[in-house]
Amino acid sequence: MSALHVDKLEKTYASGTQALKGISLDIPEGSFFGLLGPNGAGKSTLIHCIMGLAMPTGGKAEVFGHDIVKDYRAARSLVGLAPQDVNLDWFLTVEETLDYHGGYYGMPKKERRERTDELLEAFSLTEKRESRAMQLSGGMKRRVVLARALMHKPKMLILDEPTAGVDVELRLDLWKYMQNVNKKDKTTILLTTHYIEEAEQLCDNLALINHGQIIKTGTSAELKKHYKQKDLEGVYLALIGRDEKAIKAGKK
Repeated sequence: MSALHVDKLEKTYASGTQALKGISLDIPEGSFFGLLGPNGAGKSTLIHCIMGLAMPTGGKAEVFGHDIVKDYRAARSLVGLAPQDVNLDWFLTVEETLDYHGGYYGMPKKERRERTDELLEAFSLTEKRESRAMQLSGGMKRRVVLARALMHKPKMLILDEPTAGVDVELRLDLWKYMQNVNKKDKTTILLTTHYIEEAEQLCDNLALINHGQIIKTGTSAELKKHYKQKDLEGVYLALIGRDEKAIKAGKK
């Protein structure tokens, strides 16, 4: 079964902007899948449709066989989202943030307590459990956002620019934890990122998206071969219509 099956999904906003133009995509269960594309390509709109934050205007999508519109509750319960923006309640403590999230998904009190302790330890947040979100550093806030997304043990985790704005050390720590969640817990991960090395390091398969369309899918090696590039950065530049000559010319 596919963790995520998207079939000719469309999204046109009231303004007339067509953000998704018939996207089709299959993400195998247990995979670490990357969505790579420039700002405005449609990455966030696709995520918003999957999560029920935006209503598709055409096509369909299923999460582990559950339609995202017709069977919204079941689909949503199977997904955890770590959004690009840090959307924490500044007045809740770290522990309360995780506990309330678990309660929202119907987790019993004892299970919430055990899961909270487990995640606080995993993300080196134990000493910050009584700290309010507003008191945390930017890196700590990122950790809480990711821990919260994992609180209800989702079968699929969506990471929207999860390491944006964090230092190199924390980025490597988060990479290690995300890989562990994928390999050990068999959690399917969908990652959107602007860091080329992040996509190449973490993802089994990639989809290139631009102008609301999936341009090409494949492994990093397959994409490099298709675009005749020596690295994934070259593939990305080819995707957005630039080449090395154009870049060099722009530096003159």
